[in-house]
Amino acid sequence: MKKSALVLALGLMTSSASTFAADNSTSYAWNQFQSLLEVTQKMGARVAGTKQENEMAQWMSDEMTAMGYKVKSLPFKYRAKNGKVESQNLVVDIKGDSKDIIVVGAHYDSTGEKAGSLGILDNGSGMVALMALANDLKGKKLPYSVRLIAFGAEENGLNGSKAYVNRSDNPLKNVVAMINLDTIIGGDKLYVHSPLTKPYNCSYVKSPTFESSPELREALRSVSKDLYGKDAHLLHQPFPGYPEGQTGSWSDHAPFACNGIKTAYLEATNFEINGKSGNDGYSQVTDKTFWSCFDEETIGACDRKTEHHWGSIWHTKFDHPDYLLPRFSKRLQKQLDQNVNVLSKFVLTADKWIKK
Repeated sequence: MKKSALVLALGLMTSSASTFAADNSTSYAWNQFQSLLEVTQKMGARVAGTKQENEMAQWMSDEMTAMGYKVKSLPFKYRAKNGKVESQNLVVDIKGDSKDIIVVGAHYDSTGEKAGSLGILDNGSGMVALMALANDLKGKKLPYSVRLIAFGAEENGLNGSKAYVNRSDNPLKNVVAMINLDTIIGGDKLYVHSPLTKPYNCSYVKSPTFESSPELREALRSVSKDLYGKDAHLLHQPFPGYPEGQTGSWSDHAPFACNGIKTAYLEATNFEINGKSGNDGYSQVTDKTFWSCFDEETIGACDRKTEHHWGSIWHTKFDHPDYLLPRFSKRLQKQLDQNVNVLSKFVLTADKWIKK
């Protein structure tokens, strides 16, 4: 969809931007989040391989182009249950003093559409952070080059990030780090992860060289602590199979880790909640709106046999403005700005954290 068509469509909407405002803040990130909400309300869910996913890619490309950036579309095909499906990755390169590249990536497709999810948090939040970071970095002097990548078709198998790392044009040349943004607002707390020390299944990579270093994770934590003190990004506590601060292969950091790239993964959830499968982070909030019945003493369900919602927003009807904004507008804005500020300061001072 062309930008002019989107503008016309938005002009016909009954909801105004003020519907979504948390306060009178004029931060670019929050304003862009409001724009995303309006577009998504009109467009619907962005299921991988659909017209809506393609329209969202066009909208994001138009927004980045309007900032003055050149956006490269990298189409790819992958096999799904219904045959071969087409999607695309979007790439924006921002030149720094060094040819070495820091990748910041986020997927833009969504899932849970049958339950009513619009993917506002998962992963509209990551998309907006990419655009806000691009806006922050305009005209700035960067010690390292920065590559922003919006990945398609993540939700059904990391297809976009797998396609990217397996391209024949040496896409990882000079890439020294990758930061993955997946559902970075909405949960009770902000976290940063590194890959498991136990190697992932990297069979989709031609010559895997697994990298699990926590170096990038700890650098981001240091930046976050400098900026936000006690409210900085946390490490999750140990969970069976997942030591402190380590995460699995279910998001777009994994193909980069499988190619020997140092990675980190930003996320908003709450690992203190005793969820359906324990303290695994798949219950994001303690707010009772998102539970059948929440027990504050056990930090979990009043009755585990009858609980239906488990404080889970991802992939559910709760990932929708109608549920999120009445409860969490101020939280969403604060967390979004915090993530963008941490990312911006990190890449602007990357020579302090990443050594050649």
